[in-house]
Amino acid sequence: MLRTARAAGLALFLATTALAPAALAQSPPTATVPPIVYKQRTLPNGLQVFTSLDRTTPNVTVQVWYGVGSKDDPRGRSGFAHLFEHMMFKATKDLPAESFDRLTEDVGGMNNASTWDDFTNYYEVVPANHLERLVWAEAERMGSLVIDEPNFKSERDVVKEELRQRVLASPYGRLFSLYVPEATYTTHPYHRPGIGSIEELDAATIDDVRAFHQAYYRPDNAALIVVGNFDEAKLDVWIDRYLGPLKKPAQPIRRVTAVEPPRTSPGVFEGYGPNVPLPALAITWLTVKASDPDAPALKVLDAILSAGKSSRLYNSLVYDQQVATEIFSNADLPQQPGNFMVGAVMASGHNLAQGESALLAQVKRLRDAPPSAAELDEAKNELVAGKLRERETIDGRGFALGYALRINGDAAKANTELADLQAVTAADVQRVARKYLADDRRMTIRYRPESERPKGEVAAAPPAPPKMVAKYAGPVFALAPAGKRQAPPPIAAPVQPVLPQPAERTLANGLRVIVAHSTELPLVTADLTVKTGAWADPQGLSGATGMTAGMLTEGTTTRSAQEIARQVEALGATLDSAAGLESSSVTLNVMPDMLNAAMAIMADVARNPAFKAEELDRQRQLALDGLQVAYQEPGQVTGFAAAPVVFGGTPFGHVTTGTPASIPRIKPADLTAIHQAWFRPDNAILVLTGDITADQGFALAQQAFGDWARPASPLPPAPAITPQPHARAVAIDLPGAGQAAVTVVKPAIPRSDPDYYPGIVANTVLGGGYSARLNQEIRIKRGLSYGASSRLSANRTTGSFRAAAQTKNESAPQVLELITQEMTKLAAAPAGAEELKARKSVLVGGYGRELATTDGLANILGNLALYGVPLDEITRYTAKVEAVSSAQVQDFAGRRLDPGSASVIVAGDAKAFAAPLKARLPNLETIPLDQLDLDSPSLRKAGS
Repeated sequence: MLRTARAAGLALFLATTALAPAALAQSPPTATVPPIVYKQRTLPNGLQVFTSLDRTTPNVTVQVWYGVGSKDDPRGRSGFAHLFEHMMFKATKDLPAESFDRLTEDVGGMNNASTWDDFTNYYEVVPANHLERLVWAEAERMGSLVIDEPNFKSERDVVKEELRQRVLASPYGRLFSLYVPEATYTTHPYHRPGIGSIEELDAATIDDVRAFHQAYYRPDNAALIVVGNFDEAKLDVWIDRYLGPLKKPAQPIRRVTAVEPPRTSPGVFEGYGPNVPLPALAITWLTVKASDPDAPALKVLDAILSAGKSSRLYNSLVYDQQVATEIFSNADLPQQPGNFMVGAVMASGHNLAQGESALLAQVKRLRDAPPSAAELDEAKNELVAGKLRERETIDGRGFALGYALRINGDAAKANTELADLQAVTAADVQRVARKYLADDRRMTIRYRPESERPKGEVAAAPPAPPKMVAKYAGPVFALAPAGKRQAPPPIAAPVQPVLPQPAERTLANGLRVIVAHSTELPLVTADLTVKTGAWADPQGLSGATGMTAGMLTEGTTTRSAQEIARQVEALGATLDSAAGLESSSVTLNVMPDMLNAAMAIMADVARNPAFKAEELDRQRQLALDGLQVAYQEPGQVTGFAAAPVVFGGTPFGHVTTGTPASIPRIKPADLTAIHQAWFRPDNAILVLTGDITADQGFALAQQAFGDWARPASPLPPAPAITPQPHARAVAIDLPGAGQAAVTVVKPAIPRSDPDYYPGIVANTVLGGGYSARLNQEIRIKRGLSYGASSRLSANRTTGSFRAAAQTKNESAPQVLELITQEMTKLAAAPAGAEELKARKSVLVGGYGRELATTDGLANILGNLALYGVPLDEITRYTAKVEAVSSAQVQDFAGRRLDPGSASVIVAGDAKAFAAPLKARLPNLETIPLDQLDLDSPSLRKAGS
């Protein structure tokens, strides 16, 4: 995984739902973020150790943070640190390749890693009784990693697919991953893309990789962080036993010494991409490093500009002027001096000049006058609440310590950064805006479709990567023969989880209320689920229920959209509303001392939406612009097409978010009718979780929703769904797409089906996780995709199954063949005992981690209530998963997952795959994107 502060990607058009209500006459939140209590020591070999004990969890996170990131890539080898991150999951002298998944995922845990500009971190969450094994395994890969040609080449192919997926196939991938860093820096290696380039990845050699490991993967360049439930004395012994003997190399660690020169004049960078539906721009200024005294003020300035719907950029560019469909800003303050960015994706019909003028006007406002006291308090509250949410999980706390250590040079900064933010004054914000964001020191990056490149201008070819001449002469490790490998340490006795005990009550109006105290951390989630979703869309108005839900926070009969946003964000809360296929929801997350005020706003938006025409006009245009972007993403296109292909002609057979044809037809009266028919207390469930007692929850529910009147008319029944009787094969042609998305879809089971537990176990064997069969065959063995997976969605009525992967266009037929082969194999022979045990652990462990957050617990309880499952299923889930037999998995696969009755959808550059796909699927229909009509049963526009 690649993560950089500057290129974490644009979270574009992913449900800009409800961030709620306006200026409340009350004091700002008083809840504070509890400090992370930790111990620290340094081993003689230089390894830093941080441990933080938490007896409330049955799990532990083990993290190793190395002081090497993409800025340390060798010249001509951009993407190298990230490539090496992948290599660290391969073999050691005592562990075969992929063993980290055996030690983590297969026992109910998880593992991952990320590469940033300044560091690379590796992290696992496992049941606490596996801690010793993880400490040993981290020592193994630090000290004896096997770097051989087969694994090196395979992972390089995987990284290239990741690059195609994240950068080339994503409409704005080039802008954020390539052009912004390239234009912002001239000298410092922050200017290189962290993910690299195909050319430089291809030029890498095994000697390069081995030398990189020797240079940076050493104990004096690493920090071990352990957070969770453990015996402190035993942990110290294990760390000394396994990590203590690793030698500190004699040679010093190479460090980046380049200094970015100051800008002396403004600049413009012109960037182009083949799949840019709406033009975008970013404006950057050079600023400071994270440890600079001005860093807190820049972070607050960033929040004032773009945090939430009451921010200055959103209010001005998206809401008032409507020139942008998405805005963003970012105080990218890494280990060495970084940058500040503002930017926008333009709305349809608006140009980059308008966007640039509007963005610079907001920056000028902050230079000319300090923010108001209310703005300053709101920004600080949002930052505090964000840190609080980060620390709900043990891995989030570990990340806070590691990030502070690597970026600020001191882990203790995790416990003092909020005080630094709270000390920022309005004058400080204005001062840093004046100091760093001057007009004559900005760089403007313009991003447009390739078709707008000036005539005769040709994109510059990348320079040929230099050849590395030095041969690696250090130690080389090989996997020891099976009989000579050191065995992993034993597994200790398991730590039993303490599961929440939900209480429930039904109000007189029929509203079902469920409350579960689940944490002492000052956070509460309140989730209102309405048992009606997109299946209720009127004929020809796909997306209407989703628009109804999304519009709840865009104004009530007493609060405007902007008042809702200001009020909620002033509380440090989040308020989101959305709809899926079978339900709609309003979800609040807030600190307990602000819960009364926030619940009043939540009840108002759920019960009294105004559905004003002018607000619908805004949301309609945002949705249409969002679809323009989504239609350039191969994976999203296949996802849209799945519903009409499998369920066409039924209430499930349309795109839940709407289409370019249906969204313009939606009127305020349609939303009012949907709300009046379905948003009623006897069709809803309210769940409250977190730092709240049952009595408090029931009292709050009565106060906020007790007078919500139940209509006299009975609720109509949910519709019956009959899937399409015939499978289809569809290729959607996206010329110039950087990848192809391959999807196999078919109807499945409802949640009430007796096969539910055999079904979820079967799906997890097939495609539920990194070590599942699809990912093993497609990513790990062949390097054809960044990831392949499957999902079984068991709805209240008819469910669905989907297996999917993205790959380079020409590999689409091969990936499809592999998916169908694995579906067939699952039915042809029973899964082995060890495989079945491991895949069950994936389900149980993932379920437990979801229970650990207030949002996750609320989601689980809400779904149980939605599907009519008793709430004590929480306590029976593990036993029901464990009871599934190999024969049941095989039987389910044979009856429910036959690929011969599944539909196939492939979206990408069809010229690269249509002919071989047609040879395999004679009934293949190829539909150009400009002829695609997702409202039509044929998927084609009339006359095409």
